[in-house]
Amino acid sequence: MKNLWINGLELAARIHVFLFLNVYGWGKIMGGQFYRKGHLPPEIAQQTLADASPFDLAWTFFGYSTAYIFFIGMTQILGAWLLLWNRTKLIGVAILIPVMANIVVVDTVFEVSGAIASAIVYLFLLLLVLYINRAQVRRALDILTEGPVPMAMRQSKWSTLGVSMAFVLLMLVVEQFLINLAR
Repeated sequence: MKNLWINGLELAARIHVFLFLNVYGWGKIMGGQFYRKGHLPPEIAQQTLADASPFDLAWTFFGYSTAYIFFIGMTQILGAWLLLWNRTKLIGVAILIPVMANIVVVDTVFEVSGAIASAIVYLFLLLLVLYINRAQVRRALDILTEGPVPMAMRQSKWSTLGVSMAFVLLMLVVEQFLINLAR
């Protein structure tokens, strides 16, 4: 009987998050969220940055890039759909927890008071799914963090460290080259 209640609670949490993150995700993509570039409300377009409220600053900033709006919306939709199946639910949770944590922080610091309660509820429900599946999560983390010690590490830690530092230097040079190329 206990498993029935726990399984029912988990499925209800997943369905609830699925439904509402689809609404939010599609709302972003369809233009229902953020102040879009070229479509600012007149009262917002006439404000200086110094006079804008935290909410108006955030909504204008996030609305500036159509690609960013699409990315966030599709991430919410993809994560939400993955919640529907037992085999993919934890992947959906892994995608959505950082998204929802970011939304909670943005809603808090930019005073987006209308949506913060919902964002906290969705984050809590995702954490609940994670908690209910904690044994499976623990096994997955064990698999990800275990493994044989690479042969190079067995040979000589100092040699491996030296080669690693040479690669770090090479990566820094390549990164700086790409930065200069992008200017």
